[in-house]
Amino acid sequence: MNIAIIGTGNVGGALATKWAQKGHRIFLGVTDTTRFKGKELLNNPNTPVRPVKEAVQQADVILIATPAPAAVEVAQSLGDTTGRIIIDAMNVVMGRGPQGFTNTADAILAHTAARDVVKCFNTTGFNNLLNPVYGSVALDAFVAGDSERGKEAAQQLARDAGFAECYNAGGNDRFQLMEQFAFFWISLAMMQGQGREIGFKLLRR
Repeated sequence: MNIAIIGTGNVGGALATKWAQKGHRIFLGVTDTTRFKGKELLNNPNTPVRPVKEAVQQADVILIATPAPAAVEVAQSLGDTTGRIIIDAMNVVMGRGPQGFTNTADAILAHTAARDVVKCFNTTGFNNLLNPVYGSVALDAFVAGDSERGKEAAQQLARDAGFAECYNAGGNDRFQLMEQFAFFWISLAMMQGQGREIGFKLLRR
């Protein structure tokens, strides 16, 4: 796939690295191509940097992994997103998010032409995006959104990142649940002192 990554910090950088290793073409979309976080990502194969709108025009899939309060501004900066899939990896944490919205995916839908918006890669730490394997067991990922096309793309990209499975958590009405799930991981890892090296796996008897 051709993937634009908006937000080249820990989460965007981890996924850029994993997806480039699987042969995807990654376009880092930044406001200033000479000064941006994650310049080392250009050492990945097939990973050029472009202005945001240009990266979007090159892409089939757009990953947004910026701080949640910037969700509206980032969505408005993308340009024409018609027909493109947007994967939202952001979370509103402790009330810090886009003004007027309870979650970031709804903010994206309200400020872009894209209808294929899903939330994925937001429920665990960037360390698990870089390496989701614990011993002989790979963690699971989760995705939500009304767009079946978007969910199929996210599920494939989750497997390409090394997750065992990416489970369908429901439609757009589950965006909030996905962010609550993310806060559960944050609470365990940071607030309860379990540390970042923890993750979720769905087991069946």
